[in-house]
Amino acid sequence: MVQPLLTIAAGGTGGHMFPAQALAEEMLNRGWRVKLSTDPRGARYTGGFPDAVEIEVVQSGTFARGGLLAKLSVPFQLLSGAMAAKKSMRSDRPDVVAGFGGYPAIPAMVAAGWLKIPRIIHEQNGVLGRVNKKFAKSVNVVACSIWPTILPTGTNAVHVGNPVRGVVRERAGANYISPGDWPMSVLAIGGSQGARILSQTMPAAVALLPNDLRGHLRIAQQAREEDVDATTTAYADAGVMAEVSPFFDDIPERIAEAQLIVSRAGASSVADISVIGRPSILIPLAIAMDDHQTANARGLSGVDAAILIPENELTPETLANCIKSVLQEPKGAEKMAAAALNAGKPDAATELADLVQNLAHKG
Repeated sequence: MVQPLLTIAAGGTGGHMFPAQALAEEMLNRGWRVKLSTDPRGARYTGGFPDAVEIEVVQSGTFARGGLLAKLSVPFQLLSGAMAAKKSMRSDRPDVVAGFGGYPAIPAMVAAGWLKIPRIIHEQNGVLGRVNKKFAKSVNVVACSIWPTILPTGTNAVHVGNPVRGVVRERAGANYISPGDWPMSVLAIGGSQGARILSQTMPAAVALLPNDLRGHLRIAQQAREEDVDATTTAYADAGVMAEVSPFFDDIPERIAEAQLIVSRAGASSVADISVIGRPSILIPLAIAMDDHQTANARGLSGVDAAILIPENELTPETLANCIKSVLQEPKGAEKMAAAALNAGKPDAATELADLVQNLAHKG
């Protein structure tokens, strides 16, 4: 029996690649072959993909970076990538092509359209990204993480949630140890674009906490490499144990161990927090396109699982008060954790894989 083939088109950031990885894991478990079509930048995020996934690197480009000359070359880069993807698909035709957004997804999605291959896109945020918006009305189905998602009229959309990786699903619903008079873990995560303001605000907020609360805290914080030393020093000056690093490769484990998460509201972060089930303080990135991180955060803040702080209202005093409101109220923290877990969709990868298989069966 010939194994069916799924080509995943994704790249750009971990926000696109993590759910793509989750779908790849699920389809491999179902006996499918999986290819990932991405560009050189997206290829840097493929380390977590199973070895069985074949990586195809094609030419792409973005209008978001570079000068005028670089922007003028983008259409030609995308066309070159699409032609290469078409050649590959002709020699090894996918049954379905699944796009996860980002400019690196364009070549494979365009090539699949040329060849009349069934296409599905997955949108991680509550507002369609630029690339997904371009394809939304022409693909067979749009799978949404946030419901409702703002969509063009006439879009065929389904709510599946945001697929999380196997390492996250392994900790789904992990027992929550509520705050108390014992060591408490607080995890602060911000991504490359959003980490700086947290590096500046978190240590200052922690320094404002009462001595008896501050003395129980153990902080783990992501910070940009150039901010690591200053952030570490700020925590030391506040008398708090802190581990500061540009990257943690065990985020799911750290979320599971934490009493509180302070985070930007990226789609993957929100999904991980909800599937594991932890109280959070979410600070949407103000420069996020169409304010999509605020839409993401409302999924948890709207059910009292998270506290939402707009970036323009973020101060050390505001953040300190929010931290106190969670860590000094154990029963309230437990309710937040339960509400987050109830909002999570640990089976999102399964539902998305079902959609892929249904498309393949329909041809």
